[in-house]
Amino acid sequence: MQVFVKDNDVNAALRVLKKKMQREGVFREMKRRRAYEKPSERAVRERAEAIRRHRKAMRKRLEREGY
Repeated sequence: MQVFVKDNDVNAALRVLKKKMQREGVFREMKRRRAYEKPSERAVRERAEAIRRHRKAMRKRLEREGY
């Protein structure tokens, strides 16, 4: 991941970097890896995330196509 600093404006570059990291899910991943997660907990979390993604896709589809 790269962020270019223009006109020595480090604060703006930091803002851009944080936004990119947030979009990529780096912060979420770091938080998740702080402590050990049991395989059963991981399966439950991944299943919940998949359900959430599916529902979001269906909402967008309903909004776009109307059914």
